[in-house]
Amino acid sequence: MVNYKFFALLFAAFAIASSCSKKKQEILITDEIVVDVDASLFLEGTTVSIVPCTLSNGSETECYQIVTTSTASDHQMGPWCPSNISDGEEAGGIWLENGQVYDVDGAFIENLASFYDDDTWMMYDANGDIFVTSTKEDCINAANPNVGVEYQNFCVECLPSYISDLSQTWLIPITPVRLTSPNNFTMGPRGGRGPNVRGIAFNGIEFSGAAPTDAILSAYTLAPFDDAGGHINVHQGYHYHAATGTSTEIPQEDGHAAMIGYAMDGHSIHTQLNESGEEPSDLDQCRGHYDDTRGYHYHVDAAGNNNFIDCLAGAYVN
Repeated sequence: MVNYKFFALLFAAFAIASSCSKKKQEILITDEIVVDVDASLFLEGTTVSIVPCTLSNGSETECYQIVTTSTASDHQMGPWCPSNISDGEEAGGIWLENGQVYDVDGAFIENLASFYDDDTWMMYDANGDIFVTSTKEDCINAANPNVGVEYQNFCVECLPSYISDLSQTWLIPITPVRLTSPNNFTMGPRGGRGPNVRGIAFNGIEFSGAAPTDAILSAYTLAPFDDAGGHINVHQGYHYHAATGTSTEIPQEDGHAAMIGYAMDGHSIHTQLNESGEEPSDLDQCRGHYDDTRGYHYHVDAAGNNNFIDCLAGAYVN
């Protein structure tokens, strides 16, 4: 006996798959101005080549493959943790909380219990010396989501020497392609159904998703960012969680916000504010907009928000 219900369900499944496939290929806008990625903007220390690639919408194209060390070449990395509660702001980095940027100086460490209204915070001894991780093993253990009690009340400082043999490879479409609907970011480390890395700076360092500050604080640890908005873990290398104006910027001749790198879909990323200190009023849900000079491009969020952009408007390499 023919199972008509089975064949009806099978036909429906093929129809849905076909519809999804067509939608996957759909492109939203053919912008009048589309600006290709300029490989010459990447700094010494990065290696750029052209390779074939397949984008998230299924299209086949060419990408720039950018290989870099996991350390910044255009600015100092660190410091992150002050060593004593008497230290000034030059001895430590910054912390991002509720949209604000705070200097992680000795006074900040001393007042953590008041800052978070929790007396469990006590990150220094009777001499005012701050408990700071001092080895690669400590760095790894203290950064573990299930950090043991022995690392509670430690300032986590992972050093560039811990990642001296680590390199990163990025693939970015040479010509950006805008899609029907934006690609949302995954919440965890790289992987999952969507992109996680937001983009890369001209020095090859990644613009990461939001740092998991809630998880860090719940373990009574602090993993500050340096003044450039970056810090290190041994798997990801040095990476940014905020744009603070430290990494290389390219001013725009028309006073538009300076360019700081590229998103993973090949669209350029710019600072939040233009030369007049103003943010564009027409940013979309991804923090992007279009003009006849730069085509579609993004503007980063305020540094204190622990964020760069909110989604990718274009296709990216899976």
